[in-house]
Amino acid sequence: MKISTKGRYGLRALIDLAMNSTEGCASLSGISLRQDLSLNYLESIFASLKRAGIVIGIAGAQGGYVLAKPTSEITLRDIMTVLEGDMSVYDNLGEKTEIRSFLNRNVWDVIDRGVDEVLTGTTLEDVLKDIEARHTSADCSEL
Repeated sequence: MKISTKGRYGLRALIDLAMNSTEGCASLSGISLRQDLSLNYLESIFASLKRAGIVIGIAGAQGGYVLAKPTSEITLRDIMTVLEGDMSVYDNLGEKTEIRSFLNRNVWDVIDRGVDEVLTGTTLEDVLKDIEARHTSADCSEL
């Protein structure tokens, strides 16, 4: 499985949004600058996220985007499914053979379950807490 730039950039942008919209909206231009991502590409990504109900766009001079739900309620799976679609490493189409059945059951399904477990079990809140813990740990090591 290869995650596209849409998935990778979208995930980075949403984490940035979660970190930088605690006191209001975050602008796409701000996210673009902080994450070194194309503003036009972010507009396309955020259009998909808005349609899916993950973010809310607020118009106006002080507008931008905010998360539609608390960070504890948005999983990485929610985000990646919108941006990437089906996250399976294989398709289940075609003729069933003994070898194919073995691989599906013992390799591809195992990988799919692992990916799904990580994406479903990780929320934006988890990511933010990890980033904060790393900053705190780095700050303490400088003393």
